[in-house]
Amino acid sequence: MLHLTFLWKGLRDLMFEHEYVGNLHVHSLYSDGAATIKEIGACAGSAGLDFVCVNDHSHMSKDLHLEEEGYHGSVLVLVGSEIGIRSHHYLAFGLKKPVIENEQSPQQVIDAVKAQGALGFIAHPFEKGMPFLEKSVVYTWNDLSVKGFSGICIWNFTSRWKERIRTVFHGLFCISFKAKTLRGPSDETLAYWDRICMERKVVAIGGSDAHGTYVKLGPMRLIPFTYDFLLRTINVHILLNRKMPKDFQAAKEQVYGALSAGRLFIAHDGLSSSKGFRFDYMSEEGSELFMGEDGALGRGGSIVVETPRWAEIRLIRNGERIRSWRGKEAVYRIAERGVYRVEVYLRVPLFGWRPWIYSNPIYLR
Repeated sequence: MLHLTFLWKGLRDLMFEHEYVGNLHVHSLYSDGAATIKEIGACAGSAGLDFVCVNDHSHMSKDLHLEEEGYHGSVLVLVGSEIGIRSHHYLAFGLKKPVIENEQSPQQVIDAVKAQGALGFIAHPFEKGMPFLEKSVVYTWNDLSVKGFSGICIWNFTSRWKERIRTVFHGLFCISFKAKTLRGPSDETLAYWDRICMERKVVAIGGSDAHGTYVKLGPMRLIPFTYDFLLRTINVHILLNRKMPKDFQAAKEQVYGALSAGRLFIAHDGLSSSKGFRFDYMSEEGSELFMGEDGALGRGGSIVVETPRWAEIRLIRNGERIRSWRGKEAVYRIAERGVYRVEVYLRVPLFGWRPWIYSNPIYLR
């Protein structure tokens, strides 16, 4: 098995050696955020990101403001949209013109985004809301009969964090330990994603849902999450087979190509940098599959996982955990077809095992 591991690493380095980190689902002053797109780009640069995507609410900003896309310093700044008002929020990437909700059904919105050749992801589909202050107001996705969406945002920092806040004391505790108290994607979200992945390829992404705005607590005004903080939390790591070009249009196509292919993983980089995580499949016949890809189950094929830190690695098949390891590497021989993905948990002193990395699946049909 050792020779397989070395061979896999060689192919991996040859195929997708270039890893880039970005933050999705950020709001600017054009909707209900607190910063300009230029300021967001600067903040992303300070956070060490390679790209950032602004998804302002379509009902607040009728224009996409595509003129503000481009390289801001070393950061590729992309402009998308968050479509939806009271429910059915849909993150769109690569739009050429705005898609306005009006009286359109969720399926019509999905179809309108797809008609432009753009990508669309269901946002925070099963969020629970904040019991304290916001009275558990939620923006859920209610119509699960829809088809044709690119994927799902399975991990939204702001949505998941708010669900824990039942009293002012919960709020103070969770604000004091913002990164360490974050829950992973909800069981309901993961179950829905796993179920539809068994029918077709469905890409998972994550996002910060950064606004940078303040909340009122009596006479006080508090900014619980600054852009600087949130852009360092739930990120996506895309893998490319060549360096991201300096030409804006070419770089944009590479990022959206990786999102479309699912060649990415989602990580809570606020706990620790996840750069270097890899999850791949290789058969003894020499065929290889990477995150987001599908193919036939080969003879003597194995899953290979590598993490940048000692952690707990969990292998999931068709929504069920089939094996766990503790360490920095795992190799597992695959004997059954299925949809395989990986979850990684990092041990944090005093807080135990915290959710850290979620891969996109490898589909072995």
